[in-house]
Amino acid sequence: MNLLVLVVDDEPDVEMLFRQQFRHDLRSGRFTMDFAQSGNMALHRIADAKGVSLILILSDINMPGMTGLELLPKAKAARPDVPVIMITAYGDAETKRKALEGGAEALFTKPIDFRALRSEIDTLVERAA
Repeated sequence: MNLLVLVVDDEPDVEMLFRQQFRHDLRSGRFTMDFAQSGNMALHRIADAKGVSLILILSDINMPGMTGLELLPKAKAARPDVPVIMITAYGDAETKRKALEGGAEALFTKPIDFRALRSEIDTLVERAA
């Protein structure tokens, strides 16, 4: 089964960071990762992912154009079965409230705790198996 994690972030170095953190999983084919640099690009990737098992969407909140909080309801409408975790450099209570009320599964602050994220992904991979 082809399991996919979609990472949405406008920072160009994020893809390299995620590929490094999850290199063993990616090499072994445990799951794949796709990257989108904007909310609009993410919506296209979500639409294109009909043939694969999209198990998680990770989205930065602060992006130019469509913010992660604006992307959230659109992503949930397109794929209500897929959990969304929001990522922000500003983990204030108001941002967290908006994300969770909007349907986010969780809110991670930067720098990302990759051990906690790995635990979330491991649970989703096991659930999909």
